[in-house]
Amino acid sequence: MCSVGRRGELMKNFRKSMGENSRIVATDNSPYAPALYFADKTYIVPRIDSPDYIDKILKICKEEHINCITTFIDPEIMILAANREKFAALGVEVLAPYLETAKLCFDKYEMFKYLQKCGVRTTQTWGTFEEVKEAIDAGMVSFPVFVKPRRGSGSVGAKKICDMEELHAVFKQDPSIIAQEFMTGEGCFDLDADVYVDTITHVPVSIFSKKKISTTIGGANKTISFKDEKLFEFTQRALRNFKFNGPIDVDFFYKNGEYYLSEINPRFGGAYLHAYGAGVDFIKMIDKNLHGEKNEVQIGNYDEGVVMMMYDSVVICNKEELK
Repeated sequence: MCSVGRRGELMKNFRKSMGENSRIVATDNSPYAPALYFADKTYIVPRIDSPDYIDKILKICKEEHINCITTFIDPEIMILAANREKFAALGVEVLAPYLETAKLCFDKYEMFKYLQKCGVRTTQTWGTFEEVKEAIDAGMVSFPVFVKPRRGSGSVGAKKICDMEELHAVFKQDPSIIAQEFMTGEGCFDLDADVYVDTITHVPVSIFSKKKISTTIGGANKTISFKDEKLFEFTQRALRNFKFNGPIDVDFFYKNGEYYLSEINPRFGGAYLHAYGAGVDFIKMIDKNLHGEKNEVQIGNYDEGVVMMMYDSVVICNKEELK
């Protein structure tokens, strides 16, 4: 598990579901990453943008006889995807999308254009100030609109814009941002789904959907589970246009009786803890795939009305115990 950061609860979930002979090896570039302290073995490694980073990770995989690797941060997904063949040569399954899919997930404007090309309903998006202004002048959209980085994660830089002057200013300051229709109003809500894409068949075999009750920077911290066959069908239809491999987190909006795909985070979502707590165990699905077995389709195999409420916890140790 690379770049484990603060994902201690997810590490504990792995511990509960993995077999007795399984081991967790964790990496991070800081000894102060609390999730490191839930692993069987730990390595402090360079930053992911270091020239020798991937060689260090490959060396660890070889020395530790690793058979599966994943990351908990978005910027590293592309690195793992781009080096899939090197990992495969060591017998390591990469729980990350294939490269072309990874590129789309990391560029929100390219994702929008691709979804439109594939006929998948998505949030209306514009890549330049001129495009948004033209849409507003034509009455296709009205203020407020929503702006966010074209590439990025964790909701950093995302905000609501209420007039043309402010819109022009933010595009002038950062031409790489995108603008989107502001999805709000009566009967409109924000939701996401944790999806497991089987690493053998590359089709979704599990979908856990939840409405967001409360969010903080980076994602939802209070959610409630629900089921809708219409959403399950929409999700499966949309994902046929990509090549994912393992767990993904899909963001949606619901408006005027229809679902709109917003973006896809091709990793364990921060709120996957909800799915796990409701009995949707992606970890056992990973284990089954690693033993060469396909997972049976079990979409919607959970209860509605299960609530998740996140809270903070801590790791305490002496400085001599730091990794």
